[in-house]
Amino acid sequence: MIENQKIRPAKVIGPLGEPLTLETLPPPETTRWVVRRKAEVVAAVNGGLLTVDEVCARYGLTVEEFAGWQRAIDRSGMPGLRVTRIQHYRSLYERQQKY
Repeated sequence: MIENQKIRPAKVIGPLGEPLTLETLPPPETTRWVVRRKAEVVAAVNGGLLTVDEVCARYGLTVEEFAGWQRAIDRSGMPGLRVTRIQHYRSLYERQQKY
């Protein structure tokens, strides 16, 4: 019975080095997604605080949208999450893949 239970951390380290808990994550009714909020949600999933399915249900996101946030952070860090720079970082990544 115990092996079927998943152990979750009470807090994880956020993108700016601060501790993140379920209470300090962006509220579920968030509609304006700034870079910091996106990065906090990705850090919560990466740290095991929430699962991808829980994040998608909590914030009304699609799995593809969340996966895009994860890819952006993996490729370019937090600046990759900026909506105004998506095309720039996408073309930069594609050029890097050629070499």
